Amino acid sequence: QLQLVESGGASVQSGGSPRLSCVASGYPYRDLCMGWIRQVPGKEREGLAAIDSDGRTRYSDSVKGRFTVPQDKTNNTLYLQMDSLKPEDTAMYYCAIDSYSRCGVVVGPRSDFSFWGQGTQVTVSS
Repeated sequence: QLQLVESGGASVQSGGSPRLSCVASGYPYRDLCMGWIRQVPGKEREGLAAIDSDGRTRYSDSVKGRFTVPQDKTNNTLYLQMDSLKPEDTAMYYCAIDSYSRCGVVVGPRSDFSFWGQGTQVTVSS
C-alpha cells in the first residue's frame, strides 16, 4: 500500500530556506515520477516540481531557480529544498507520485498527480 509521509513544514520569514521531506513506501509503479504540489484554500492545485526514475527534473515557472528536489534513494526520501521564500509561497505542500510517463505533464497549474500525501503547511511572513 502506497504511503507518502511529509514533514518539515514551518513558519518562516521572507527569504527563508526550509526543506521538506517525504518518505515513500509501497510504490504502485515500477518506474516513477515523484514530486511536490501545493494548494492554497480556494485555489487550484499547483505542481511545483517533479523528478523521474532517470533523475530528470521539471519545475514550474513559479519556483524555478528557487526550489529543488534532491533525493535519497537509499532511504526512499524525496526532499523539497525551498530558497528565497516569498509570502505567496504560503500553502499546504504535498508529496506526490505518478507513473514515469506522466512526469512531463504533472508540473504546472491544475496538477493532476495520481497520489499525494497528507501535506505539511508552510507559512511565509513578510
